[in-house]
Amino acid sequence: MGGYIADLSMVALLIIGITALMGVITNGIGEKVFGGKNRSQFVDESAKYQTGWKNIGGNKKK
Repeated sequence: MGGYIADLSMVALLIIGITALMGVITNGIGEKVFGGKNRSQFVDESAKYQTGWKNIGGNKKK
């Protein structure tokens, strides 16, 4: 019974992991192939709104 649960959990983790990686890889390929000149449209738009914002988070000790 323990072997069955171990096999089932390994297969479930592999299926979930492969599915997640396929989504990331497919998105990356799609952006590179079909993105064209508007590839960074949303990043640029977000950066445009964030100009002039104050940085938060306190002082970093080096």
